[in-house]
Amino acid sequence: MKRLLLLTPGPTQVPPRLCEVLGRPIIHHRTSQFQAFLKEAAEGLQYVLKTKNDVYIMASSGTGAMEASVVSFLSPGDKVIVAEAGKFGERWTGLCKAYGIEAQVIKATWGKSVPSAEIKKALDADKNIKAVFITHSETSTGTNADVEGIGQVVKDYGAILIADAVSGLGVQDLQTDNWHVDVVCSASHKGLMLPPGVAFLSVSPKADALIASSKIPKYYFDIRKYKKAWAQVDTPFTPSIGIVIALVESLKMIKEVGIDNMLAQYARLAQATRAAALALGLSLFADKSAISNVLTAIVMPESIDAGKVLKIMRDTHGISVAPGQDAVKGKIIRIAHMGVIDEYDILTGIACLEKVLKQLGHKFEMGVGVAAAQKVFNP
Repeated sequence: MKRLLLLTPGPTQVPPRLCEVLGRPIIHHRTSQFQAFLKEAAEGLQYVLKTKNDVYIMASSGTGAMEASVVSFLSPGDKVIVAEAGKFGERWTGLCKAYGIEAQVIKATWGKSVPSAEIKKALDADKNIKAVFITHSETSTGTNADVEGIGQVVKDYGAILIADAVSGLGVQDLQTDNWHVDVVCSASHKGLMLPPGVAFLSVSPKADALIASSKIPKYYFDIRKYKKAWAQVDTPFTPSIGIVIALVESLKMIKEVGIDNMLAQYARLAQATRAAALALGLSLFADKSAISNVLTAIVMPESIDAGKVLKIMRDTHGISVAPGQDAVKGKIIRIAHMGVIDEYDILTGIACLEKVLKQLGHKFEMGVGVAAAQKVFNP
């Protein structure tokens, strides 16, 4: 029987412990029983986010939390900075454009990140900037933003710092309070090991002060509604009941291991994947200074179509990795190391990649990739 293994950057595999919770009978959400789950979920999210800020939970994909952060703190005509370092950074620009916000885009070459010095330069040039939007982990390229450095810059200005941490939360370090991140957006279906359906965002006092002055028309994603409901430990609209309850269990799993221990585990998985790729004579797409522990973007040999590698791995061997996007489509593959993925999953994925590359004519000694990864796991 062909196995099904997801080595993709979301949705990720759901572990059996969480499948059991997801399979329980549904309860009504306007009850003290569900309120207890909501409260525990919010407290657990504060632990993972490393924040004391309020966290609001909604039924949505991660993009819903991103949209909420645009419409709830800004007004048409406001000026913002968007740091774009890949496909998902472009989503911030699209959201701002949809609501009449003037976005100054600072682009980084794909595979690199936007330097904090560029953000400072833009803030110095225009004192009317209301917000800076960044992408914590840019999964289209396998890179990270310098969240800490950018946070140190933005804290001294009137602007708020808003981060898309949909893919990076719980996998790549994010110290919301220490790094002065005012709004963090994330979701259930990546590092938190759950199906899509729950999104959430944390809001600092600095960001909260802007809510009352926002003039963008809004309804479902209006943070004022979530803030008012949360005063009664409730949600303004029907929540994703089963996923919220499973989120509580997911956060318990993370606490049992310890968030910093989990971050170290993902760093080791990433290091092993990178070592395997290099041993196979392949190159890494991301610049060393910005490389991510969320996933590894691997450049395929010029003679091999990355799309064919993906198709054979998935359709013949049951192992799914992610394709490149836009200009790098057909040129790279992306192997995630997040959620419930462990050493054996990475070794299985590398072994499958070796098999397919050999089949497609790439020259290397079979087993060198697996051996390189094993040396990281067993130094």
